[in-house]
Amino acid sequence: MSGRGSPAELARAAAEAGVRDERLLAVMARLPRAAFVPAEAVGRVYRDRPLRITHGQVTSQPSLIAMMVEALALEGGEKVLEIGTGYGYQTALLASLAREVWSVELWPDMTAAARRALDSQAIENAHLVVGDGSLGLPEQAPFDAIVVCAAFPTVPAPLIDQLAPGGRLVQPIGPGGCEEVMLFVNDPNGLAPGRGITGASFVPLHGRHGYPLEQAPAER
Repeated sequence: MSGRGSPAELARAAAEAGVRDERLLAVMARLPRAAFVPAEAVGRVYRDRPLRITHGQVTSQPSLIAMMVEALALEGGEKVLEIGTGYGYQTALLASLAREVWSVELWPDMTAAARRALDSQAIENAHLVVGDGSLGLPEQAPFDAIVVCAAFPTVPAPLIDQLAPGGRLVQPIGPGGCEEVMLFVNDPNGLAPGRGITGASFVPLHGRHGYPLEQAPAER
């Protein structure tokens, strides 16, 4: 699976968007995004653009993903929780920068596609779970960093509870379709807003602590 262009073009786009984390940019420059998208999207994969995938979902543009990952300030020893695996591109970036990643996705077929993509890149420290991401993974908590790839007006309470002291959480805050991506830090007084990262448009967060989904695709 290829695609016009190269991963280096996505790393350059991220740098032009203001990303300065050299470890992250180096991973982006070698990670083939083409391995993490449906076959019909391969021809557009090395443009810095979002791509539509299955179930009405959208993969974020790589420069936006990079801004969110950079805000987590990963140094290599962290245990990370990702809400919204998609096809696994962001999962792969996280796994290349942290010790361990746990990623939750509502849709079983999407999780299976992400697993195949991660295996194709020999990424072994990413664990994929089908379930309600708004619940987090209490059995694996605490997490040093959490990234939420869907929008909701507030941070779900279970995710706050599962964030380690001093941990960082990134989430698009808003109703879905028009959000501010925010960094939060778990300080001694609780979860505190750190800074706004960027404006963006995300799909809504569905689940028990998000928006209801009429027919949930998976129960965990």
